[in-house]
Amino acid sequence: MVGEIVSRLEARGLKIVAMKLIQVSREIALRLYEEHQGKPFYDGLVGFITSGPIVAMAVEAESAVELVRRTMGATSPLDSDAGTIRGDLAVDIGRNLIHGSDSPESADRELALFFYEDELLDYTRDTDNWIAETTGA
Repeated sequence: MVGEIVSRLEARGLKIVAMKLIQVSREIALRLYEEHQGKPFYDGLVGFITSGPIVAMAVEAESAVELVRRTMGATSPLDSDAGTIRGDLAVDIGRNLIHGSDSPESADRELALFFYEDELLDYTRDTDNWIAETTGA
């Protein structure tokens, strides 16, 4: 399902600037989900993300956080619109296939858990001029 999810994010116009397959440690999982500590679903989140490898990605675009969240769909697949990742591919809130940061500040904190600064690439795609307007001086 990784290819399907990556394809949907790329088709949305998001530029992948880092991506890797990793096994999330319990320590990293606790830090990733620290705002949910004490909630009934916390242990399930930590257990699931540490249960097997994940693909960590960093993407760029104007309003990237909102674009990713709209592409993912609502947290509950039952509330997700058709055409979203969760609406089309997931069936359970606890196994909803994808995590996305909820703000630019969260994205900065979460990306630092998975990537070193020099792993985030700065490049231009040939298609960038066709995907997004750029402002010139």
